[in-house]
Amino acid sequence: MVMTKARKSFAHSVAAATLFFCVPSYSLNLNPIDKDEWSYEYAVHLASRAGFGGTPAEILSLSKMDSESAVGYFVDGHGAANVEAFEHSWIFDEGLDPFPASRPATTRLAKEQGHALGIKVKLGGNRPLQPIVNKFFYWLRASRLETDRLSYWWANRMLTTNHPLQEKMALFWHGHFATNEDKVRDYRKMLKQLELFQSQGLSNFRELLIGVAQDPAMLAFLDAGVNTKDSPNENFAREIMELFTMGVGNYTESDVQEAARAFTGWNSRNLVFYIDEKDHDTGAKSFLGNEGNFSGIEIIDLILDQQRTSEFIAAKIYRYFVNDQLKEDDARQLGELLRQKKYDLRDFMTALLLSRDFYLEQNRGSHIKNPVELVVSTYRKLGLQSVPGVPDFNVVTGSLGQRLMHPPTVAGWSEGRSWITPSLLFERGNFVLDALFPDVGFVPWDRYPAFTPEVVNVQKRLRQGMSISLATKPTGVDSDNGMMADSNMLADRDEAFNTRLGSMRGWQMAIQRVRPIVRDTYSGSLTQLLLDSEVETPLEAVLHFQEMFFEVSLDQVLLGKLADFLRTEIGSDDLRSSKSTLEEPLRKVLHNMLSLPEYQLG
Repeated sequence: MVMTKARKSFAHSVAAATLFFCVPSYSLNLNPIDKDEWSYEYAVHLASRAGFGGTPAEILSLSKMDSESAVGYFVDGHGAANVEAFEHSWIFDEGLDPFPASRPATTRLAKEQGHALGIKVKLGGNRPLQPIVNKFFYWLRASRLETDRLSYWWANRMLTTNHPLQEKMALFWHGHFATNEDKVRDYRKMLKQLELFQSQGLSNFRELLIGVAQDPAMLAFLDAGVNTKDSPNENFAREIMELFTMGVGNYTESDVQEAARAFTGWNSRNLVFYIDEKDHDTGAKSFLGNEGNFSGIEIIDLILDQQRTSEFIAAKIYRYFVNDQLKEDDARQLGELLRQKKYDLRDFMTALLLSRDFYLEQNRGSHIKNPVELVVSTYRKLGLQSVPGVPDFNVVTGSLGQRLMHPPTVAGWSEGRSWITPSLLFERGNFVLDALFPDVGFVPWDRYPAFTPEVVNVQKRLRQGMSISLATKPTGVDSDNGMMADSNMLADRDEAFNTRLGSMRGWQMAIQRVRPIVRDTYSGSLTQLLLDSEVETPLEAVLHFQEMFFEVSLDQVLLGKLADFLRTEIGSDDLRSSKSTLEEPLRKVLHNMLSLPEYQLG
């Protein structure tokens, strides 16, 4: 009965289609629930949506509070923040900011100025630009590796924080104000943006929006450096209206052009925002029906004055935290609530999480967990205090469609139904398999870049004593008689630098300086967990797993089959008598259960 990586039940696909495509038909009700309605089931729902779930003991404690105190636990946190600051590898060197747009831009800069990336051009000798090319590739690799460490740090905050909504809102804003390290190419900027989401994600939306507009990662991602009064770049001006505040159809192309003028000269250096006055357009502008010499901040205020902005933001928050189906009239009601709260996100979320609508049966167990929610909540329900290194968190979430710090576009990730396809449901089961039965052959990719075979091949050939020219020929090219592309032949003849060598040296330098990710596995005991809970029979074990992990009820027939499977595996109906051999069968049955479509709902 154990699912393998080669098989998935067709019935599961059918069940998924039934579960995931129900459209609610009720009207929005934002009145608060009565205090006597608060229950264990409501506590389970709140913990899942406003945080990342919890253990039965945590849910029980939450259920014993009143509704306002329980919501306050998530909105305001519980006690002092119990998280540590990110531990840097100290990989940044002076001269790396501003980082050139490309390797050709780097070598061109070096030739023109005699230096680049904090390195002077080597006088005479072979390949005088090689150290600079090495440094270029070093930063690309090192920043990517450090960003992956940053993702681990954040995942651990999600797992252990006693301010769960703070991290959940940060995850929401990370998808809303999406930036990708692949373009930003500076983990420090990604960290600074994440800290903005964590510190301001429940504050006033105006302050958050201004912070994002002046954020070094966003400025880099949406090309602030080339937005000048002589040549305005419309990227940020368009996205702040289309994706961040108002939505398509609520502005004109002229509004985009005029807003772009207001943001000219906005940039950052060494993580500090500044306005380059010589590149800033101070002329009169016409925007959203208003005339004036508008600054960037004034443009933002005019956007916030639009009724559509409050409706757009409130509706998106609702779809993320409550139900991804929403009628237009309900969006207007939510927007009115956000305006009443003067864009105060803490007050808005408090009202939403206390609302009768939030706890409707139609909204409980109807949310498809995004990959990060799935992984973190699974570890949290298992009682872990840190995210395992095997399986790799970034690889797992990436295979499921949501790698932190790497949203696919400026629009972020598509939530809801897009997370579930037959193949992705299968991969979700594989995550559980890898968590419960760790791969003994796991090789940490951040230490051994096997996904870049050319890098490995160059290093191997150099260690064998080949010259740089021979060692850096593309794989498959015969060193004596094989034909090469003209571009490769020219590259071999360029004595100023060798790109393939620089790529390899960059990897070497990066893995020497970036701290390794801690690689441990889930080592908890399901056996002890059940025995401590006084579980005695296979059916009781299955029911206990259902209570621990699921927010929707499983079919009774299915529960019986799972219990039969466990009974067959241990050859007994008494768990205590099978204590010494119980762990693997329990992990098998839990893998089966957490691979079900129902487990994807929260």
